[in-house]
Amino acid sequence: MQAVIQSSSQFNAGQNQDEFTVAQLGARSNYAIPRILHEAGKLNHFYTDICAVKGLPKYLRLIPQKFQSHSLARLTGRIPHGINPNLITAFSGFGFEYASRLGKANSPSETTKTFLWAGKTFGQLVLRQGLHGNAVYVFNTAGLEILQAAKQAGFKTVMEQTIAPHQLEIQLLEKEQALHPGWEEPLQKNEYLLEYIEREQQEWSLADIILCGSSFVLDSIQHCHGPKDRCIVIPYGVDASFQQPPKKSHQGPLRILTVGTVGLRKGIPYVLEAAKRMKGKAVFRVVGPVNLLPERAADLAKHLELVGQVPRSQIMNHYEWADVFLLPSICEGSATSTYEALACGLPVIATPNTGSIVEDGVSGFIVPMQNVDAIVEKLELLCKSPDLINLMSKAASRLSSFGNMNQYASRLLQAVK
Repeated sequence: MQAVIQSSSQFNAGQNQDEFTVAQLGARSNYAIPRILHEAGKLNHFYTDICAVKGLPKYLRLIPQKFQSHSLARLTGRIPHGINPNLITAFSGFGFEYASRLGKANSPSETTKTFLWAGKTFGQLVLRQGLHGNAVYVFNTAGLEILQAAKQAGFKTVMEQTIAPHQLEIQLLEKEQALHPGWEEPLQKNEYLLEYIEREQQEWSLADIILCGSSFVLDSIQHCHGPKDRCIVIPYGVDASFQQPPKKSHQGPLRILTVGTVGLRKGIPYVLEAAKRMKGKAVFRVVGPVNLLPERAADLAKHLELVGQVPRSQIMNHYEWADVFLLPSICEGSATSTYEALACGLPVIATPNTGSIVEDGVSGFIVPMQNVDAIVEKLELLCKSPDLINLMSKAASRLSSFGNMNQYASRLLQAVK
């Protein structure tokens, strides 16, 4: 398909200021990338699937919040604050169809097929509307067609690898399922897996710059024989709404919080085992959609508080409740929840694969992957030493200045120069 290009090579050659077309599915990091580029005067146009300032979702916001379901609240919360609506194109019909197809997918093959359909269709929709400026910014597996057209037009091409490559993610999950059978639906033969992996690798070949949220992601790309020399590690950031005043001491057990999809990728079996071993000394709360077989979910609920998914507007209540944040992930990019926890003054316990900016022994602990003994050892230490929690909490708050949105914006803009 012939792309519409709203720029010429002559314009590109004489233009010092990059002007980006950003193409992003979903509201990732509360639209941080288009917001940062817009504030810097570098956003020419923003394409997305559904946002609540365009089309039908805009009018759904008129429904009073008390009458909105959780899913509707999440939808109406998709607002790219600070971006001129005239610079936004939202493909709402496509977005609703994408959600519908995902909901109907009943196997790994069907899910991957849907991801492939969405990435290709989104790219085609963007190209029909046209690339603007002289640079593009896309995200892994949803940017191939855009990168191909942009490269031909002489645009600068930037992609963000939001998580470790899918090839490695599947390998890690297969090993985890072998260790914990009966927790999730087994990974079945996936006839679209190779195409999905190749799509991601083709994007690498077309990107001038590949931005990675953590060293874990960069090392994973190298592990998959990707172009490490074009990768730049740019840790993320969260906005000031997550800043909290110093925590007040409380009576009773240590409060441990985990936020994220409740499944093997986030290391939930190790959270459960830690909760069992720390019974009477600590209480555990897990917030996020549950991706477990019913029997395992029921077992989990016996030993910790299983909240489920909550609207974004309610997540702060859970950070306020907690003393310590725990995320023993198997595979991530750089988990945003760890930045949020640090900003709230919570010591963070995470694995290297979580991609966190936490400083081991200062603002929390880095523990080996799949090692519940190490998790319990650190929790026991914190239980016995309220002063250490205090010191780590202050260190977490200080570190959060590195992980705030302004610092992230500065790192990002420097990287895309």
